[in-house]
Amino acid sequence: MAADAGPILLAVTGASGSLYARAFLQIMDRLQVEAELIISAAGEKVAALELGPQGLDEIKALARRTYRHDNIAARPASGSARYAAMVILPCTMGTLAAIANGLSTNLIHRAADCSLKEGRQLILAVRETPFNLTHVKNMLAAQEAGAVIYPAMPSFYHRPASLEDMAYFFAGRLAESLGFSVPDLKRWQG
Repeated sequence: MAADAGPILLAVTGASGSLYARAFLQIMDRLQVEAELIISAAGEKVAALELGPQGLDEIKALARRTYRHDNIAARPASGSARYAAMVILPCTMGTLAAIANGLSTNLIHRAADCSLKEGRQLILAVRETPFNLTHVKNMLAAQEAGAVIYPAMPSFYHRPASLEDMAYFFAGRLAESLGFSVPDLKRWQG
């Protein structure tokens, strides 16, 4: 990833998985990588339920800048805004559907559309189970458009001691898929 590529844009939607978003922002902060945030209204509600009000505040504090999801005129709504990559973590099936079908009904959808049209990396950490056929078709359409489907599925071979350990490992792997090195990430030893 080029040094002048710009910050990482993180979007948080209303699926369960706020632990992952917080861990990802903590990793970006530790690596001194600037991150900007868009959080949907449902994302705020879920984060407050899962992490408590202080957890939601922490997510917002870790970002260099936070945008309202309904501010379609904000910087991420333009392809000329320089971002190294966009990550939607967690990504609801509704957000996936909007992106897969080219709908830009809010800033998250529009920023994702800009990422695709500008050829920038877009990672969708989808969070749902089980998938229905519409979900699978939308994942295929988004991948064909250039997105990376990165389901929010935890790993256990590193033997996490807590939910935070589990979330950190997933977020670290996601950060490494963007080209960052996360030195304290446990590795598979075989």
